[in-house]
This record gives sequence, structure tokens and C-alpha cells, in this order.
Amino acid sequence: MRNTIRVRFAPSPTGMFHVGGARSALFNWALARQQQGRFVLRIEDTDAERNRPEWVDGIISALTAIGISKDDPAFEGPHFQSYNAEAQRDAALRLYAEGKAYYCDCRREDLVARTRSQHLGYDGFCRERGLAYVEGRALRFRTPDGGATVVDDVVRGRTEFPNASLEDFVIARGNGSPVFVLANAVDDIRERITHVIRGEEHLSNTPKQQLLWNALGAEPPVWAHLPVIVNEKRQKLSKRRDKVALEDYLAEGYLSDAMVNYLMLLGWGPGDDVEIRPFKELEGLFRLEDVNKGSAFFDVKKLSAFNGEYIRGLSPERFVAECRRWLQAPYAPWAPERFDERAFEAVAGLAQTRLTVLSEITQYVDWLFLEAPPEDEVSWAKAMKAGAREVLVSVRAQWGACDWTADGLKAALESVAAEHGLKLGKAQAPVRVAVTGRTVGLPLFESVEILGRERALSRIEAAIERLSETA
Repeated sequence: MRNTIRVRFAPSPTGMFHVGGARSALFNWALARQQQGRFVLRIEDTDAERNRPEWVDGIISALTAIGISKDDPAFEGPHFQSYNAEAQRDAALRLYAEGKAYYCDCRREDLVARTRSQHLGYDGFCRERGLAYVEGRALRFRTPDGGATVVDDVVRGRTEFPNASLEDFVIARGNGSPVFVLANAVDDIRERITHVIRGEEHLSNTPKQQLLWNALGAEPPVWAHLPVIVNEKRQKLSKRRDKVALEDYLAEGYLSDAMVNYLMLLGWGPGDDVEIRPFKELEGLFRLEDVNKGSAFFDVKKLSAFNGEYIRGLSPERFVAECRRWLQAPYAPWAPERFDERAFEAVAGLAQTRLTVLSEITQYVDWLFLEAPPEDEVSWAKAMKAGAREVLVSVRAQWGACDWTADGLKAALESVAAEHGLKLGKAQAPVRVAVTGRTVGLPLFESVEILGRERALSRIEAAIERLSETA
């Protein structure tokens, strides 16, 4: 009888951390913590040609980034599949000794010659030949002759796989090393895994693994296959076509808490209209049986909206801290000595309500730390139309003497607008481009106040000169 829930997350260290893997890890983590169980991290590292040690570190770092910490009592591992090679070989030999597996020396061309087909699976030719092991002979599992293997899946329901459709599959290669399907089952049994929660693409392997669990005398786990994650074209997310690495999203300025919240809602929801929730709350609400069967759309726009909500929810101090990496090389276009910490802290609150990803902070504040405003010819052409020079000349005069506060600057520009028969927005456009370089950005008057009178007037003067040269 199973007393403690034990789930496992078993990635291969062969590349960046896929958002689909992150979703699977979070579902496993939520169930383990909710039920006071254990989350087992197993590194499936038997592909020696593709495995790289740094990818193992990357897996652990990525898990830590989404709140799955090895310091948590629910965490166990990492275990390494390669360390269990002896137990996996022993299991293969045991299955052979019990008549549940047999050696086969058939080549692919032999099968094609017998079946006259390039597409049929293995035909069981060596089942009764009684071959012993010699180098080059694979070990095949003897699947049942009739009936069906029934997989009861929490998400997908009851699925029957006719045994006649399951060929006698290989469980050990010609050199005696176990293949993945056997290694996976043996490791799960050794680690006392009670629930296997993984992506839908693994469902086709499940009847084979269930047969192996039974053949090895173990009660199969609870199966749960999560819906596939698709892009806006309803195609399965692909690293060759889509941005799928969790690390890339974090590097762009998506907050970990926002990523966790969004990923938890890919294929599952608590059944109400509340979407923005901390993981602790989602953990308590999570129900494996409520996971959807249908594919889950990875909507980057919605993720960005989530992220914007989380950015706005940061304390001012945390927001400043989270922005720091984008305020220095290689992201910052200004010289390091031009950065003013107090000036940034003064403007940070204006930017915080506007960001959807933290990396946007650079373009919102670059005008403050560059010697001259950034050059944006599209913005210049849009704002510097007929009459712009005259407006700037009036602003130079008004701002040269007004009270240097946001309210004082606004009142002065309102006076200029009235003088030229313009609405405030029309009068404001050339001033914004002259001072900040762009037609959109942070609130103008608060920004100009922080920039200071001398620098603001110098930029307006430079814009007047440029317009005079092209007049």
C-alpha cells in the first residue's frame, strides 16, 4: 500500500530548459508539496554523446528559479540514471531468466525480407529459438499474445492498447546495455515513484512501461499525461521554431513568480475567474484530475500581461533591484560613470507602471543618462512639423524662468500652447522628442523635473538649432 506520494521529474541534460518541462515540473512539485510527499529529480544522463555537465547545473538552476529548491524538504536528488546501470542490467537478466524476455539476432533487412514491408513492426521470429546471449544479440520483452494493456490515466481516462499492436520491444542492446524504456521503469521502481506526471507525448510508451512494472513484480504508478503545449498556430512548441527555453524568458525580464503563475495555468485552472495568484495558493488548489485533455496555448501576450501585473506589484525597492542588470553593460547604452542612482530611483516609479518585461527599462530611462537624447528619426519626423521650432523657442523662454517642478513645467507649457493656439498634447510632442528623443515614454513633466533645468534647456536649444538648419 502506498503511503507517501513520490513524484519524479526526469529531464535529460542535453539542452536548455523547455517551458513544457517547467510546466511538468511545477505540476509534480505542486502535488508533492500539497500531499506532503516527495519530488524526486532524476537526471536521465545515459546519452553520453549529447549530455554535458553544464546542462545538469542548468536544470538545477532553472528549477531553483521557479521555486523548486533542493533546500526544500519535499525535494530529493538529483539521482543519475547512469548510476543505476547495474540494477537495470540485473532487471534485464531477471526477465530473461523468468522467460519474460528472449534474445534476438534479427537484422532490419531480415524482417523486411520476411514481411515484405518496410513498415511492419517486429514479427516475433526469435521468440521460440532459445537463443543465448552473445555480443550483438538484443534482448526483447515478450509482450502478451492476446487481450489488451489498459492504462488508467488521471487526465486522459482509460485507454486500451491491444497487445497484438505491441511488438516484442527491445529492452537491452546487443552490448547488454539497457534501453530507455527499461531503465526508466527500473529507476521508477527503485525510487518508489507513485505518480508519473509527464507530457502527453510519452503516452505511447506507457503500455510498455506498465508491462515492465508488472513483469518486475511492482504495482504500476498512477499515470497522468499532461496536454501538449502549442503556439498561436496550434503547432506543438518546437525549439527550432519557437522561443521555448525558460532561461530565455527569464533573461528577457520575465519575473520568476509570473512565469510560475502562468505555467501553472497551462492546461489547468482552479475553476474560477482569478488568474493572478501566488504559487502557494495555486499549490493548495491544484487537482490532477482537473487537468484538461485539450492542448494548452502558450500565449506570449498573456504571459507579458501577467508579468506586467507582477512588476506593478513589486515594492519600489524590489523593482529597483530587479532592474539593475539592465542598467549596466551590455544592456545600457550610456557610459557607466553617467549613471546616477538617485536619479534612477526618482524616475523608477514612473516606469514601473508601464513595463511588461524588465528589459524595457533601458529604453524608458536611457535619455536620462545619455549625454544627448537617443536619436529616433521616426519620432523626430513625426513631432518636428511646421511650427515646432516656434513652440520650442517659446518653451525655452518659459522654462528658463518657471518654477522647476512638474506642476510648474506643465503650467508653463500650457501657456505656450495657448500662445500658439494648440492643445497641450500638440505643444508637448516636439518638447518630448527634443528632451527624451522619442514620442512616447514616461510622464513628460515629472521626467523633465528629474532631468534638471540645465540639461533640459540644452536639449531644447539643440533641437532649435537643428530645425533652424533644415528650415
